[in-house]
Amino acid sequence: MNKSILLFFMLRFSFQLNGDLTCRMLENFGMPLLFKDGHLVIGGVFPVFTKEENVYVSFKSQPQQAKCVGFDLRAFRWTQAMIFTIEEINKDNSLLPNITLGYRVLDTCASPTQTVRAALAILNGEEASNSTCSSSMPAVLTATSVDISRVLGPFGITLVSYTSTCTCLSNKKEFPTFSRTIPSDSHQAKFLALLVKRFGWTWIGAIQAGNEYGIFGIQSFTKEVVKYGVCIAFTENILSTYSRTKILQLVDIIKKSRVKVILAFASERDLYPLMQEIVRQNITGIQWIASEDWITAARPSTEEFFRSFGGTIGLATRKMAIPEFKDFLLNIRPSFDPANTLYNVFWENIFGCTLYLTEESFKQNVSETKSKICTGKERLDETENAFFDVTQLRLTYNVYKAVYAIVHALHDLLFCAKEGNPALLCGDVSRIEPWQVPAGVCSESCPPGTRRAARKGQPICCFDCIPCADGTIANTTGAAECMICPQDYWSNYGKDSCILKDTEYLSYYDAMGITLTTVSLFGLCLTVATISVFFSFRNTPIVKANNSELSSLLLFSLLLCFLCPLTFIGQPTAWSCMLRHTAFGITFALCISCVLGKTIVVVTAFRATLPNDNMAKHFGPVQQRIIVCSCTAVQVVICVLWLSLKPPFPDKNFKLSNKKIILECNTGSEMAFYAALGYIGLLAATCLVLAFLARKLPDNFNEAKLITFSMLIFCAVWVTFIPAYVSSPGKYTVAVEIFAILSSTFGLLLCIFAPKCFIILLKPEKNTRKHIMGKIPSKRL
Repeated sequence: MNKSILLFFMLRFSFQLNGDLTCRMLENFGMPLLFKDGHLVIGGVFPVFTKEENVYVSFKSQPQQAKCVGFDLRAFRWTQAMIFTIEEINKDNSLLPNITLGYRVLDTCASPTQTVRAALAILNGEEASNSTCSSSMPAVLTATSVDISRVLGPFGITLVSYTSTCTCLSNKKEFPTFSRTIPSDSHQAKFLALLVKRFGWTWIGAIQAGNEYGIFGIQSFTKEVVKYGVCIAFTENILSTYSRTKILQLVDIIKKSRVKVILAFASERDLYPLMQEIVRQNITGIQWIASEDWITAARPSTEEFFRSFGGTIGLATRKMAIPEFKDFLLNIRPSFDPANTLYNVFWENIFGCTLYLTEESFKQNVSETKSKICTGKERLDETENAFFDVTQLRLTYNVYKAVYAIVHALHDLLFCAKEGNPALLCGDVSRIEPWQVPAGVCSESCPPGTRRAARKGQPICCFDCIPCADGTIANTTGAAECMICPQDYWSNYGKDSCILKDTEYLSYYDAMGITLTTVSLFGLCLTVATISVFFSFRNTPIVKANNSELSSLLLFSLLLCFLCPLTFIGQPTAWSCMLRHTAFGITFALCISCVLGKTIVVVTAFRATLPNDNMAKHFGPVQQRIIVCSCTAVQVVICVLWLSLKPPFPDKNFKLSNKKIILECNTGSEMAFYAALGYIGLLAATCLVLAFLARKLPDNFNEAKLITFSMLIFCAVWVTFIPAYVSSPGKYTVAVEIFAILSSTFGLLLCIFAPKCFIILLKPEKNTRKHIMGKIPSKRL
């Protein structure tokens, strides 16, 4: 607290430290009073009683005073703390030496009207009838300060509050004489906002006292909490004077809102009727956040209230102990002064009795009372009451500090001391884990794998949780957007993490890969068997008549064609990609070149039977080799250029599947690929035309027919291959290409060599020159 402010306003008073004035008060306000005279008198306004009964007016005499009921032991302890501190200072020669401090304590009955009356009583210097009115009152201690500040402020009376936390009181233009020994609600609001953020509450209710304390407290809290995206479901007022109908309406609002977290910024006195109704209706499962005024109050911690308010959290002022204060409290005694009734009411509340201080009053009333009788001689040290527990003083310690702050200011003013201001103490907050409290949200935080989607026409705290789309994830709780996974990754089933995509290629371990490998090896074995048969029967007419050199070269090329599919199976690498396409192109070019050579041999042989046709003489073994080599060389040149300029390479295909990476061989140059394939088609078409022209040769064993059938199969396979190749996804593209290679290779092997092997092995009687030349007449049926 700024001591200079206190000094400034105390300069307005003239202090007459010696001598008495003879003025007397004509009348007083008739309010409960604790009074002691001194050179300087410090005023105190405390809500000792909690309720003001209705005022009844008598027309026969003066109006009757309102009656205060509901004695508050805690507030009474505040008055005793003020008195104790003043007496402690009076014994201390270091502060205000030779100056006696007095006090004037009034009760406000926790009523706005009584508070104003107390302020006027302070202003008029109300005191005991047998005292003087010479003492100055430089400062007043007060609990609720707004009303009193507006009454006493214009008169320059310094007000020091030990409970008023309202931020409105920080406005020095409106309340220039106000100071306090408790932090402003601006600090509490920031703490409560951080508390709400810490626990992830975004949907909460707010209940405020219908006065400056509650209204400004919730305003400060709302200003802070909106920064964290928190929504206030409702804001309702509460006062101790509310009817039960209003209380029931408020309870109904709480139940309909279905909030799980409620901040109550009110005093215990104002909140108590609502708390009773909540307990009566057995409303549980709500996490209450308390302001400093009721978080440490005793009544909410009782067994009756615990099932609804157990676990309430909030900010409390720091607890302190005041040395020797307990002994002071234990020395309180009933007062024989009729004007000083507070001690007597205290005594009756502590012992639960009706007090009769004199023997005469005891005899007169003992027969009428039904309660326990006490005489004022009871021992306070034999009672067990929280009133005497001075180890955890909070607001009481603020009273203690307030008195010392005033006294230090007076000391500096009167004795020109240059002392530093006492430091204000801050409280520690024990840590609470979020899982120990319920969630206070309009919508539960979206779990990982989902994102928030705002509900139309509702606050931002109300939203739906939408699962992340495929390929996107949300790995945190409450994500606003989903993140896209890297290209090589895909979202898992829960959409909360990216996992590496599966890779797909035609493997030797796949069922399809095993099948194609088996078929390829079977064709290889069949070719080797054919080679063995032809080698074993190389001297027979049928082998000799079919140009054994070209047949051997054709069988060798078929052997290579059956080996080609093996380069297509397995994970693509740079070498395998280059090998599979070039090996396929060259081996098939060699194969079809051999077939083309055999076809030309058949055609020239036929033309040799015609008169004056010497073509067969110019087409011997050398010319046959030149045809095969030259036709194959063209394909070799195409492949060399392909590998040199833009060779095939292993590639990852992300387009065919979102969840898989297709490992394939990119052809590199599409033009080169289709050029190699087209050249093979050109050779096959040439063979088909020539063989078709020679299909009606007169020999019993006309090889032109076999070549025609083989070329028809070959062309049919590769014509259908192109659309199937383009439309097949992933590893099935490779499987289609392998199937085309194997089908065309089997077509050549079976159509050209199977009939010959059949005659060689099963019909040896036909393996003669006469039969081959067609000189044996056929049998007629």
